[in-house]
Amino acid sequence: MRTLRHAAAIAWKDLRSELRTKESLNSSLSFSVVVLLLLAMAFDTGSEIVTDYGGGILWLAFAFSSTLIVNRSFAREMPNDCIDVLVASPASGASLFLGKAVAAFALQSGIQLICLPIFGVFYNVTWWRNPWQLLGVLLLGGWAMACIGTVFSALTVNLRLRELMLPMLMYPMLVPALLASMTLTNYLLMPGAMPPDFAQWLRLLIGFDIIFTTLALALVETILVR
Repeated sequence: MRTLRHAAAIAWKDLRSELRTKESLNSSLSFSVVVLLLLAMAFDTGSEIVTDYGGGILWLAFAFSSTLIVNRSFAREMPNDCIDVLVASPASGASLFLGKAVAAFALQSGIQLICLPIFGVFYNVTWWRNPWQLLGVLLLGGWAMACIGTVFSALTVNLRLRELMLPMLMYPMLVPALLASMTLTNYLLMPGAMPPDFAQWLRLLIGFDIIFTTLALALVETILVR
């Protein structure tokens, strides 16, 4: 319970700081909209290509913008050596990781919910056919990005080129989760019954979240000791 209380306090601190400055929110939302707009110019909106690959387009925008959010997870603690204070505080490494990951997840979820109707307008796609299933996929895929992104944000926070190194480390690890999220979203955007392999991709995404969340919680103390 103490771990959860500390995690909630850290998440609330990060969310209040971000809502006050809106540094990551403004940049990530603007970047997502620009990516969706540029890709919309490359496709014939409303065609079968967009229907078949709409999930890939949507998750590419989410993946690119998520790095702008998670990059700030630990970077905002660098001034005045605040990160050393957090590490030395009574809060455990698991609390620190969970708090940072939950804050990033909440910010990413807000970006996703804003981008969904924009995606529907730009690509003439009926995205609300399966709203609850789509919401579940967004939450599972969003947590995968927040979890992996927070871990590598902690690893790269002291690097001079962390803005470059973070996506280089983060994206290869996210390939299974992104592939599952893209495929599931494509299925949910298409009319008709779900394909037979829908459950397999869903299990892959859930398994990815469970495995990498467990690994992150087990290794976070080693990552934070610098």
